[in-house]
Amino acid sequence: MIEDKKDKNSSDSNLFKDYAPYLGLGIQLAATIVLMVFVGIWLDGKFNTSPYLTLLFSFLGIFTGMYHFIKSVTRLDK
Repeated sequence: MIEDKKDKNSSDSNLFKDYAPYLGLGIQLAATIVLMVFVGIWLDGKFNTSPYLTLLFSFLGIFTGMYHFIKSVTRLDK
């Protein structure tokens, strides 16, 4: 019975090691997009260009976040 627990803990540990690199990717993607949206909102308020800079930085955040997401996933798969 004790050996079964050790085997289960070992398999859980191996499973976590396999998926750990992927756990932060979604948070990183969302943080990049949200940060760029807030930068766009701040710049729109500073230069009175609403909503153009917000839209520009939103799309820039989406493309940058997706680029890093895809780059990270392909690097982890190797």
